Amino acid sequence: MIVTKSWLNEWIDLEGISTQELAKTFNSIGLEVDRIHEYQVPAKIVFGKVLECEKHPDADKLNICKVDIGSCVRQIVCGASNVRAGLYVVVATVGAIMPSGLAIKPVKLRGVDSEGMICSASEIGLPDLGKGIMELDESIGKFVLGQEVNENPLFNDDLIEIELTANRGDCLSIRGVARDLSAAFDRPIKEYEKTDNDEKRGIGRILYLSHEKDLDVNLRYKAIDLKELTLPFIVKLRLGQIEDTRKCDVEAITLYVTHSTGVILRAYKHEFFTNDDEPMAKVILGEDKNNYACIKTQDGKIASIVGIIQKDESKVTKNEGVVLLEASYIPPDIISKKMSQSKIESGPMFYKTSRGSEPELTGGLSYCIDLIEANSVSSTFSGSIELSNSFKEKIVIVTKQEIDAIIGADIDKVVITKILKNLGFDVSKSSVDKFVVSVPQFRHDIVNKQDIVEEIVRMVGIDNIPSKPFALQEANRLEDNYFEYKKRSLFRHRCAQSGFFESVHFVFDEKKVLESYGFETTKKELELLNPIVQTLDTLRPTLLTGLLKAASANVKNGYASVKLFEIGSVFTPLREESYKISFIFSGDKENESLANSGKPQKVDFAFFTQKIADIIGDVELSEYETKHKLSHTYQSAQVFLKGEAVGELFRVHPEVEKAYDLDTTFMCELDFAKIPYGLKTAQQKSKYQASFRDLSIIMPKDMSYEKVKDVINAHALKEVVRFYPVDRYSDESLGENMSLSLRFVLQSDEKTLEEEDITSAMNSILNALNSELGIGLR
Repeated sequence: MIVTKSWLNEWIDLEGISTQELAKTFNSIGLEVDRIHEYQVPAKIVFGKVLECEKHPDADKLNICKVDIGSCVRQIVCGASNVRAGLYVVVATVGAIMPSGLAIKPVKLRGVDSEGMICSASEIGLPDLGKGIMELDESIGKFVLGQEVNENPLFNDDLIEIELTANRGDCLSIRGVARDLSAAFDRPIKEYEKTDNDEKRGIGRILYLSHEKDLDVNLRYKAIDLKELTLPFIVKLRLGQIEDTRKCDVEAITLYVTHSTGVILRAYKHEFFTNDDEPMAKVILGEDKNNYACIKTQDGKIASIVGIIQKDESKVTKNEGVVLLEASYIPPDIISKKMSQSKIESGPMFYKTSRGSEPELTGGLSYCIDLIEANSVSSTFSGSIELSNSFKEKIVIVTKQEIDAIIGADIDKVVITKILKNLGFDVSKSSVDKFVVSVPQFRHDIVNKQDIVEEIVRMVGIDNIPSKPFALQEANRLEDNYFEYKKRSLFRHRCAQSGFFESVHFVFDEKKVLESYGFETTKKELELLNPIVQTLDTLRPTLLTGLLKAASANVKNGYASVKLFEIGSVFTPLREESYKISFIFSGDKENESLANSGKPQKVDFAFFTQKIADIIGDVELSEYETKHKLSHTYQSAQVFLKGEAVGELFRVHPEVEKAYDLDTTFMCELDFAKIPYGLKTAQQKSKYQASFRDLSIIMPKDMSYEKVKDVINAHALKEVVRFYPVDRYSDESLGENMSLSLRFVLQSDEKTLEEEDITSAMNSILNALNSELGIGLR
């Protein structure tokens, strides 16, 4: 943001404040000064007036001018194309040293004496304002002929460039910056007084405004019959200083007023909105194909996207005719969010609107109208047409005690009230010890009491607040995401300790492959619009296919045993995200060695299950049929932890193994969120000796172990701590039956168990097995 001291002085009285003090204040209130540039016009450069102007007899591009410089009239030969009689100019007199180092001396140009030089802006150290000499007017204030130019504050000015943070859109104008200075120096900001120059013709005769739906946009329109507009010199100079220009004078004025007031202004050709057979301009607020708020004609031609860009066809190109002046406001969060969703081409005003422009539209329009009328013979149509949404007032309540506690110092209540009022906050509803702060619409960044306190601190000055010892009373800020990270880190280490290597893949997978194996993929309407490659065209619903590809690649590289795991995101057809942990074990149980005579066994179901249990804890398996086609028909199980189903474990189907060139392969996929994680609490154990008993029972071969386990769990006495199968046997003598040996661990918290207690516990189990399943001892 570029400001000049003279421009700021139009909004706040800076008398007695030096540029260095101003810069120091900016830095202290959070408006970081990026650079300072001093405009210093050399001595002996004065104001003058061209009395006569005639062509040079021996040079087509030179003119012989008689110039009044107050004390005398000098003859000066000038080559500028825009020099003419009656023009007020800047003259470098004899003896002046120009910024370029050129010394002005009497010379002869093509035989004609010349005493001095009529100057352009760049020749005296000002910004380049285009070709030709400066044409001065009353916009620079009062001056007398012969007066040195450096005595005028516009020509002896200081430029300050401020680096603003993204949330301070309210300071993207001279008035906004002056408002912060008002609070810093406790000096009132000057309000703009509207001059009523409206003519009798009402705007309703030439303009009609309608809207297709309720949009969060505020609009205000004025109309002016433009005639003989001349762009004042002060506007040209200041637009040059902020390094911005416009080809059309009307657009230059709207840019100048926007930079000064913060109100977003646009100028439209009246005829753009009219039809040939009617003079009424019909302006419609609607939406374009991307659902941006736009200004358009009744035929659907778009004039502008509100807050983003104006179409060239609707812009004013001449300094005459009926012009529609528009002031607009759209909340910055709406326009920024919309642009991030569907980015479109933007214009120079988007930077201001996306960070927060000035919502008080009347003042900006009035300023613009007065500036145009003061420099033309134009006439303004009476009245205005507006479309506005009510502003939902934001109230922040903070007590004096809370302010003092956050700052760490006692700030006088009168000082706090002055600061907030000068910054534009309404505190009229406050009580003795409580500030009820109404946040103005232009401060969209203020949402809570901490923001209010920050405003007070930056105006008081951090250096003016006495330091005191800091008492650290930090609350526990560890949140769920930290514990989720720690959980993933812990299980990665456990997997590595069990011999598995981590494999990491994209969250994308190939839709065709997934569907061929029976996995549900992302719904069509939620599918990826621009996949990285054709083989990564959907969000993965499982980690299993990625591990299969990785295992296949390892086997092709000569590895006989492949043990991989992955912890990562998977997605439902509705793109709901969750974490899974998956394992694959393919080929040999171990590497070749002397111990296995160079012939290691292949991985089997029990061995793989034990590996998984080593990582996640004691697991239980239940007969299960998977929903996909990767698993072996007869070697699949559902995995339980503490009675809760957490995933599945299976051998890979032989056809899948063959397709991926894999040996015997087992896989497991678990819901990571369901795997227990947390502090383990110590539990009291019995101090008495444990006893062991084995039972061998005869049962049908087709009876599942789960039925046996459920009956034992339901009828076992409390002395039975745990039990597990240790052997299975069958032969011809048993026929369709088999022998299953179970080992029971019995222990009491109260005494050493005697034989009678053990026998009673075993009989209870045998009776239950016999009565409910019809099975008994071998």
